[in-house]
Amino acid sequence: MGRLDGKVALITGAARGQGAAEARLFVAEGAHVMLGDVLDDDGAIVAKELGERAAYRHHDVTSEGDWDAIVAATRSEFGRLDVLVNNAGVFRIVGMTATSLDEYMRIVTINQVGPFLGMKAVTETMIGQGSGSIVNISSVAGLAGSPGTIAYTAGKFAVRGMTKVAALELAPFGVRVNSVHPGLIDTPMLREAFTRDVEVDIDGAGANVPNGRLATAEDVARLVLYLASDDSSYSTGSEFVVDGGMTARL
Repeated sequence: MGRLDGKVALITGAARGQGAAEARLFVAEGAHVMLGDVLDDDGAIVAKELGERAAYRHHDVTSEGDWDAIVAATRSEFGRLDVLVNNAGVFRIVGMTATSLDEYMRIVTINQVGPFLGMKAVTETMIGQGSGSIVNISSVAGLAGSPGTIAYTAGKFAVRGMTKVAALELAPFGVRVNSVHPGLIDTPMLREAFTRDVEVDIDGAGANVPNGRLATAEDVARLVLYLASDDSSYSTGSEFVVDGGMTARL
């Protein structure tokens, strides 16, 4: 038996990186999965790879209409909705004084407003079922600051706080809400940012992590699987860190 047998999950930003890894693991553990993203070609490829237990839909996490549509499509396709993984996000490394208001708002809208809209969109369904698990992907940047990430850090700290509020509001209805805080994860998004913004050797950066390497997307997916499953039935409003020891340092 799989750890997610009988469950239906919606994963945002699922066309590549962490989201795709989560989708693959969820299907392997028995779930049906709706993948959402704006990278339609990549998302369709992942869904086709996963077969009849998965479907893909174009989904802009900053659009309330897109949220309503993908929740409705998930329920229509698979009959219910048990798990939401708010995974979609963007990352830039830009100094505070060089960050324009437009760029700040773009990052915050995707990384902070997106999860807010997602939690709102699934709440009625999950309350009606009397159960559900929402997993918000924050970051170690939601636990501590880092130069060059003012917009990203603002959004990820907000996700951490919103998670706690939602967990308290939804606990009486059997719905759990937790946040996951990855460190340096070897994904296309991180490699693009390191190449575009700072021209830093990402593999060298991984060597400075206490565990001595970058995390894989699968490292994060396994933690998200735990929170999506009934194994974590007494965990809500909590922060789960997967960073190889980065935040253990003073």
